[in-house]
Amino acid sequence: MDNLILLLFVPLAGAIGLAFVKQPNLAKVLALLVSLLTLVLTIPFFLSFVPDARMQFEQDLPWLPALGVHFHVGLDGINLPLLLLTNGLIPLIILASYKQVYQGSFYALILAMQFGLLLVFTALDAFLFYVGWEISLIPIYFICGLWGGTNKVKVTLKFFIYTFFGSLFMLIAIIYLYTQVPTATFALSAFYELRLEEPTQRWIFWAFFVAFAIKMPIFPFHTWQPDTYTEAPTTGTMLLSGIMLKMGVYGMIRWLIPVVPLGVYHYGKLALILSIIGIIYAAIIAFKQQDAKRLIAYSSISHVGLIAAGVLVWNTQSLQGAILQMINHGISVVGLFLVIDIISRQLKSRNLNDMGGLAKSAPVLATAFLIILMGAVGLPLTNGFVGEFLLLMGIYQYQIWAALCAGLTLILGAVYMLRMYDKMMLGTPKQTLIFQDIKGSDTVVLVIIVILVIGIGVYPNALLHVSEAAVEQLVKQVEIKF
Repeated sequence: MDNLILLLFVPLAGAIGLAFVKQPNLAKVLALLVSLLTLVLTIPFFLSFVPDARMQFEQDLPWLPALGVHFHVGLDGINLPLLLLTNGLIPLIILASYKQVYQGSFYALILAMQFGLLLVFTALDAFLFYVGWEISLIPIYFICGLWGGTNKVKVTLKFFIYTFFGSLFMLIAIIYLYTQVPTATFALSAFYELRLEEPTQRWIFWAFFVAFAIKMPIFPFHTWQPDTYTEAPTTGTMLLSGIMLKMGVYGMIRWLIPVVPLGVYHYGKLALILSIIGIIYAAIIAFKQQDAKRLIAYSSISHVGLIAAGVLVWNTQSLQGAILQMINHGISVVGLFLVIDIISRQLKSRNLNDMGGLAKSAPVLATAFLIILMGAVGLPLTNGFVGEFLLLMGIYQYQIWAALCAGLTLILGAVYMLRMYDKMMLGTPKQTLIFQDIKGSDTVVLVIIVILVIGIGVYPNALLHVSEAAVEQLVKQVEIKF
């Protein structure tokens, strides 16, 4: 079963069906089954994948032939890990919502978003890539706008305006590139063959970069993120942080740098400086936060800034680290947001000053939280260590000062994360109620995440081997264009 188009449309079919399910219990079971089916259908692609530089499992169907638009999808070592991340996290995110009451429409939006994300990560046609980009935005807008917190309307509208604004610039760039292809096609391979003048590449760089920087987000395009992450329901925050922000990083790797390398050569250092500023700025702001969910939101900006910096310096080590760290960040941040949700459900507060001593009454939660937190700060033998090491090594090869500044995310991250753990789990309990340890679906999700944190930390080569050849070829392909 290696039909990639079938895999893409399973969550879409599930979304259509779930839209008509009103019973919450039935809806959550059906949503989980559809997401597990999608995950099962993903496994043959991983097992059959040959770790070389070829594009595999390609399917190319005419969609709008008069315009040169094709439903063209495929997998290589760069996007296969993101396919695994998306289809692996969606069942966990759905399972993490089991303590809440949602109708089928909520889960339909999750699966519709999954369809859009899969289009983005597998598209080899720029028009299809843009369609997936926009499709993924609409469901998360409604998830945050309908089930968010007290300021959901204002915050969600700001998020929508930011992302739609960036998408508009990207669309203009895609249409221009299409007009420059002699065969009038949106094919990625045709875009790679273009040899545009440097002034043209400069403005195309910004058209793409702004769209991708908003999605990640990178300083100073980040202002929508903390409010949206805080106001969104936990499921929405997990989707945004665990998967959706990877669209921006992937876009830089697949669509930005290989298409306009001279634009990157001219403005890449400025973009790198913005990424490093975001690393330090967000880490300092995170340290001052008392709202645990907002703290994790700022930590996400800091960690993604490191990933973006690794992509911008563009060498084999940094790209390998960026791909691995996208997976690691997605796993860890979903676990962290679930822990915050579990605690806030019982305490009715996310304020660190209202917590303390929870480890005494919830040792299993405290243990899982600590392991996931260690992965997030890059402790050796956890998932975050190898990815951050490769990123910093790649940035060091580019310039030592950049590596020193970017490396501050490890130190500052450890400070604010351990401070958060200390305030929440250690010390004297400040609660009069009896805090209950995790059970049921929460336990299942956290155990799986803990296994992934340790498993990838001990044996990262399972993922690095997949992406190595494709990364090396892409790096050489860009170097030839200079």
